[in-house]
Amino acid sequence: MRIALDAMGGDFAPAHPVAGVIQALREYGDFSAILVGDEEKVRAEVARHDTSGLADRLTYHHASQVVDMKDSGLDSVRRKKDSSISRAVDLVKQDKADAVVSAGHTGALVAAATIKLRTLPGIHRSGLAVVIPTPTRQFLLLDGGANIDAAPEHVVGYAIMGSIYAREILGRANPRVGLMSIGTEAGKGNEFTRECYDLLEKAPISFAGNTEGHALFKEPLDVVVCDGFIGNIVLKTIEGLAGAMGTWLKGELKKSPVRMLGAWLAKGAFLSIKKQTSTDEYGGSPLLGVNGVCIKAHGNASPMAIKNAIRVAREFIAQKVNARIVEAIPQNHEKVAAN
Repeated sequence: MRIALDAMGGDFAPAHPVAGVIQALREYGDFSAILVGDEEKVRAEVARHDTSGLADRLTYHHASQVVDMKDSGLDSVRRKKDSSISRAVDLVKQDKADAVVSAGHTGALVAAATIKLRTLPGIHRSGLAVVIPTPTRQFLLLDGGANIDAAPEHVVGYAIMGSIYAREILGRANPRVGLMSIGTEAGKGNEFTRECYDLLEKAPISFAGNTEGHALFKEPLDVVVCDGFIGNIVLKTIEGLAGAMGTWLKGELKKSPVRMLGAWLAKGAFLSIKKQTSTDEYGGSPLLGVNGVCIKAHGNASPMAIKNAIRVAREFIAQKVNARIVEAIPQNHEKVAAN
């Protein structure tokens, strides 16, 4: 496997991407890495690490530009043709890499992948598939923000792709899919969600109907679909609430020696919860629907998160997820036509 890493993408680039890819190379022996970015800076960062035995699996591809967070995703593809994100996607397009991993600008990655790689046959919009942990199991939320103006038929595509990903990667034999709405009844929601509901009932998936926000963590389904606007709000609300709860809990535990002792005694439980809910453990989110493998890591991704994003890319390639999606789409068209 050949994985192109956007070495200049993210809040802590190139330090974290470089450290993460070296960790991955040490742990996984089945891939080689192409570090894309300012070659002088990237090589200088690599020189800070022990790369003994890795030289033949580590190559460089120079890119003179970097996409800034203030840049528009689409404009960045047009104006910054030599950006590390665009060049990494180019390597996939040219069949010089099997996947791209980036912690950089989400809009730029989505735009570059959509323009350069195009979508899979039968898929009109790609979607970010984000794994969300709960007290009992993980579920997949998509779209997590790739497209904020989705049409109902795009949401059906998300449901089919999410079902396949949940089956092949999360190991769910018959993934149950829910539609994000404001009530469980079929008629609840706005015109958009009601139209989505009607189409999802006809799709070749195990559709469980509407699901509400408070049910996401109490009665988790395998896949929850929505447009990217709602999905991104849900994700950022979860992240913000988790951070606030952590700060709140720390403040309360420090208010007395007795509470501090209790916190010390419960340290193992706190560390376990931290690990289960850490974005570092899940690595990155696949951009489902594009004709290539694109994994988006969080902007503040740690080296461990980068390593795990590479793991996700490896699993995606090994399980041939895109081929499974292409096989499933005609089934949806046939089922809809029959109804």
